[in-house]
Amino acid sequence: MFKIFFKKENRLEELIYKYLENFQLIYENFEKAVFSCISEPHCKEFNFLKEQTDKYESKVDDIIEEINDLMYGKVLIPDSREDIMNLLHGLDKIPGYLEIVLFMMQYQKLVIPEKFFKDIQDLIKVSLEACEILSKQVVGFIKKETGTRAFMNTIDKHESHCDYIEKKLIQKIFTSNIDPFVKLQLKELVICMGDISDQADRVSKMVNILSMKRRV
Repeated sequence: MFKIFFKKENRLEELIYKYLENFQLIYENFEKAVFSCISEPHCKEFNFLKEQTDKYESKVDDIIEEINDLMYGKVLIPDSREDIMNLLHGLDKIPGYLEIVLFMMQYQKLVIPEKFFKDIQDLIKVSLEACEILSKQVVGFIKKETGTRAFMNTIDKHESHCDYIEKKLIQKIFTSNIDPFVKLQLKELVICMGDISDQADRVSKMVNILSMKRRV
């Protein structure tokens, strides 16, 4: 009986690591899609990279479903099950925000003016750095390592930096002489990009709380 329990527990860890691997592939393909087409909105690469992002998003959905089935097969006590699922559902909101950004760029056929390139690139870069640090934080939590709070503080700084870039960029957009409708489109796009680091920060704080609960 105990052997079966530990096998299931190990399988749970394997699935969480597998989720994080695909999570990384999602935001890496997202970054390539945005950066490859920021100056050429209808480039051929964009559709391919968006399809790759969608493919990995589908994989993480399947992994979460398998984790859910495994945990409710009495692998963990009820409180632990709820904590892990809340963590994964929190993480899974990030690919959702990435998908919205790509959707907006593809179907609204947004042409980003060159004057905003650097700020958009900085916003994406810092946001995805926060996602990468979050992945390391989750791995450390699963392995019961120290340093969870340090990761949280770093992600919090990234989120504050993104918030600064987002506000500065929206101000630039509305003081520019571009078409008013395009201003609204770009504002919505920038806000969605800002949601990425906001969610990473929320999940990071959740991981820190779970780490403290474990020590109680």
